Amino acid sequence: MSLVDYPESDRARELAKRTRDLMDEVVLPLERDLDPGEAVSESGLRTLREAARDYGVYCPQMPDEYGGMGESFRDSLAVFEEAGRSLLGPPALRVDAPDEGNMHTIEIAGTEEQKQRWLPPLIEGEARSAFSMTEPAPGGGSDPKMIKTTAEKDGDEWVINGHKWWTSNGHEADVFLVMARTDLDAHPYEGCSIFLVPAETDGLELVRDVPAMESSILDLSHAEVRYDNVRVPEENLLGAENEGFTIAQQRLGPARLTHCMRFCGMSDRALAIARAYMQNREAFGSALADKQALRHKIAEQELALHGTRTMTRDAARRVSNGHEARIPVAMCKIRAARMVQETVDIAIQCCGGAGLSRDLPLVDFYEGLRFFRIGDGADEVHLRSIAREAFSDEHVAEEDLKNLPEF
Repeated sequence: MSLVDYPESDRARELAKRTRDLMDEVVLPLERDLDPGEAVSESGLRTLREAARDYGVYCPQMPDEYGGMGESFRDSLAVFEEAGRSLLGPPALRVDAPDEGNMHTIEIAGTEEQKQRWLPPLIEGEARSAFSMTEPAPGGGSDPKMIKTTAEKDGDEWVINGHKWWTSNGHEADVFLVMARTDLDAHPYEGCSIFLVPAETDGLELVRDVPAMESSILDLSHAEVRYDNVRVPEENLLGAENEGFTIAQQRLGPARLTHCMRFCGMSDRALAIARAYMQNREAFGSALADKQALRHKIAEQELALHGTRTMTRDAARRVSNGHEARIPVAMCKIRAARMVQETVDIAIQCCGGAGLSRDLPLVDFYEGLRFFRIGDGADEVHLRSIAREAFSDEHVAEEDLKNLPEF
C-alpha cells in the first residue's frame, strides 16, 4: 500500500480497491503458479478476464456501448496503477499496451462503422491490434518526420507501401493502425494519415519477430512488417486525411500517462517485495531491514515513487480538463521510466540472490521495463521538447537578462 494518501474521487477509490482485491485474490496467485519462464496461456488470460468482470473492473476506460465500463479517464488511472503490480494485471483488465492505446485511437477518431467493427472484439479480447509507425533506418524512429511509408489514392482505394518494425502485437494482430505519408509535398506533420489495415489484407507481410529484451511471462511480439501495394478501401482511413500526427498526439498523451501509472504499480510492488525480504533475511547479526544503507535506499525510492505519482496525477488532471499538457506529460514519461528502472534495480539488489531468481517477479519486471525509456518517445526526445519550451521567449524574461552580471 502507498505511504501517501492521494486525493481521489470516491469512484476512483472504489475502483482501486476492487482492482487490488482482484490482484491479491486472483492475479498474483496465478502469477505465482506459473513455472519460471512460462508465459501465461490464452485460457489463463480468459480466466483472468472473467474474474475482472466479476470484480467489476474490466476495461473501465472504454465506453459502455462497446463493452467497456464508461469510467472517466481520471478515475480509471487508479485501476491502471493497481493492475501494474503484476505483468498479468493489464491484459487481465484489458488496459494493456498497445491495445489500450489503439482502442482509444479508434474511439476518438473512428467513424461509427469503424467503432462498431473493431471496438467490441478488441474490448472483449477476441481481437488484437498493432500500431505500425516506427521504421528501420533511414525511416522514421525517434524523429517521426523521417517517415518513408506512403499511401497513394487510386480510385476509391488507398495503396500503402512501406517497411515498419517494432510493431508490437504484430504476429497476433487482427488489425494494424498504419501511419503513412499521404501528401509528399506537405510537412510530414501535416501530410500523414492513419489507416486501418486488417491482418489478412494482401501485400501485408510479417517478416519476423524482432528479437527483443522482453519479459517471458507475456507472449508479446514486436514485428517487422512490409507493406507491398497493400490496398484498403477509402473508408479504412482513420480520421481525417493528413491528420495522422494530430490523432497520434491525442493517442500518445493519455497512453503515456497510463504507462506511467502501470509502472507506479510495478514500483510499489517491487518495493513491497524488497521490504518483505529484508525483514525476513538476516546477515551480520540483524535483519537486512535494520541496515541503514539499505533502509535509506528504500526510502529514496519511496520518495521518487511519490514524486512520480504526484506528477502523473497532475498531468492527468490537466488532460481530463481538456488541456494538451504536452510538457507535463513529457516530464512524467521521463520521470516514470527512470524511476521504475531504478526502483526494480534496487529491489533486486536488496533481495540479493533471490532477486536474481525467477522465484520472485523482479527479473520479469526488469526485462519488461527497459524499453520504456525508448518506446513512446525516447528520453532524449522528451528532454528536447522540455528544453525547447524552457528556452523559448516566453520563459526567458527580459528583466532576467538585464540582471545578468557583466564580464
